Amino acid sequence: MLEAGIKGQKEIIVTQEKTAKSMCSGALDVFATPCMIALMENTAFESVAAELDEGCGTVGTKVNVSHVAATPVGMKVTCETELVEVNGRALKFVVKAYDECGLIGEGEHERFIIFDEKFQAKANGKLAEK
Repeated sequence: MLEAGIKGQKEIIVTQEKTAKSMCSGALDVFATPCMIALMENTAFESVAAELDEGCGTVGTKVNVSHVAATPVGMKVTCETELVEVNGRALKFVVKAYDECGLIGEGEHERFIIFDEKFQAKANGKLAEK
């Protein structure tokens, strides 16, 4: 059973592929906001995955973060997440990202526990509707 307090941590190095210029989210060679958000989601996802029942997963439902400092190519970024609220199948995380000089992003991220096969089947069902 999931309980508040579960923490996650993940580190990456900023590469050219993770820049705003490469991600089409800006014109500079700095860590892209979409990549920071993906790192936050992935860290939260992985932090609780082992605690879920077999056949269950989580999907992101909300992201509310601020990207407060730029990070150049070659620098390490560390993401930390903490599960702060469990409300049925709804999960709320506090997320933070740091580079080697300090805080670069912070906020909240929400995920929802789903039954993998049922969720995928429902999503695939949209193909028959179009």
